[in-house]
Amino acid sequence: MQPSFSRRGARRLLLLLALALASAFAFAHGVADDDKAYFQQSAGRNILPFIYLGAKHMVTGYDHLLFLFGVIFFLYRLKDVGAYVTLFALGHSITLLSGVLSETHVNPYIVDAIIGFSVVYKALDNMGALRRVLGFQPNTKAAVLVFGLFHGFGLATKLQELALSKDGLIPNIISFNVGVEIGQMLALSAILIAMGYWRRSALFTRQAFNANVVLMIAGFVLMGYQLTGYATV
Repeated sequence: MQPSFSRRGARRLLLLLALALASAFAFAHGVADDDKAYFQQSAGRNILPFIYLGAKHMVTGYDHLLFLFGVIFFLYRLKDVGAYVTLFALGHSITLLSGVLSETHVNPYIVDAIIGFSVVYKALDNMGALRRVLGFQPNTKAAVLVFGLFHGFGLATKLQELALSKDGLIPNIISFNVGVEIGQMLALSAILIAMGYWRRSALFTRQAFNANVVLMIAGFVLMGYQLTGYATV
């Protein structure tokens, strides 16, 4: 009886953890009030502050980090990690810069719901569900690039909500994007170190599926939170 109880307890713990994490992620995503004030009051070129703000936003952008965690989950070679992360960076850099500079507006709730779906998609991919359901394996690199475009729009919508000064806008936004890349590298480095220790553990093989279940649930909660916001606004 004890093993059965342990499995039930583990499932409940994983579900509660996923819900808690996803709720925190949903409320944490965005721009902090003190950062908003700086964005709105700054004029002219502010290269270093915008690099710092970009890095800070990425390190605390939990939805982006969840997706990257899913992307690198089964990548063991640094060459492969670099290739996928570069595709993601390319995608979100394109839409971040073009979205802000061209003032292309998209509904932030819909974009963030798609970002939540990207987490679900990668978790299902890691569990082998996409191949079983579709009958073929979708191009993972293409998916990472496409979802990177949506992640970039997610960042752009947050900046579009602010009254950014036109004075120095281009160098400041480019600096912000550079900061995002720096923050991504720092966060990814920490994730890779932790993953390295976990993968050397005998528990990794047994826990990998459950970890992706948690990732999937977190993605669904993120989607639900954003779609609820869209429906009630």
